[in-house]
Amino acid sequence: MSGINFTIDQNHVATLQVDRPAVRNALDWDAMQAFGQAIQQAEAAEDLRALIVTGGGRTFVSGGDLKVLQHHPTKEDGLRLATQMGDALARLEMLPVPTIAAINGPARGGGAEITVACDMSIIAEDADIGFVHTRLGIITAWGGGQRLLREVGYAAALELMTSGRVVSPQEALRLRLVNRVVPAGQAYSAALELAAEIASRPPQAIQAAKRVLRNSIAHPQGDAYMAEREEFPLLWDSGFRREALRRFLDKGKPPPKPPHTTTGAVSTSASQD
Repeated sequence: MSGINFTIDQNHVATLQVDRPAVRNALDWDAMQAFGQAIQQAEAAEDLRALIVTGGGRTFVSGGDLKVLQHHPTKEDGLRLATQMGDALARLEMLPVPTIAAINGPARGGGAEITVACDMSIIAEDADIGFVHTRLGIITAWGGGQRLLREVGYAAALELMTSGRVVSPQEALRLRLVNRVVPAGQAYSAALELAAEIASRPPQAIQAAKRVLRNSIAHPQGDAYMAEREEFPLLWDSGFRREALRRFLDKGKPPPKPPHTTTGAVSTSASQD
């Protein structure tokens, strides 16, 4: 009933889909609660390798459901709105596995905040991204402003947040808001292909890669270097690395020669006393 679907496939890749087409995948209170619960399911899932966030139909997420939220105008309501989804996206960001936004259609307002809470984004060529909050006299409330700043830098983030301008896929790529632009209708399939590739790698290495990069965001550079150094020895001393190294070193080697055998009864150079 909430319009939030959560599934995990045979590759241990989870999909969180917002599917509320009647309101362009806008989130009401129930949908926000279910979104947070889906993140909790991802946290609890055994052997999860990656998570994709996407929208049903032709929209990613259009933000909060204003037809519902207009009836909750107080400061207390605003705090509830900021806290409920802000906490959910903080948990999404801190998942130990890589997360991918499959932007299949317009991502506006809170929907744009969801995209930057994911580690990577793939956008369809007929989609767009807009931090349109100031059009309603508000700003980002779910952590999207801080994440946008990290993605595109101060000047670009301030322009996008204050103008409320909607950016095309190609501009989003230029600004480094997204990793890749794909043809219309292929955002989810491209995200699924990337997630399956990630899922095929050793999970310890994948999670370590995310930890060291996130650590560099949260801590001074020197600390991040040390954290990366500390992660490496455990991965080096693993059966997977040894086997991968063996395959690499064996690549291109000629096959071993068969042992030498003689076919004649007696060599012609042997003495015949």
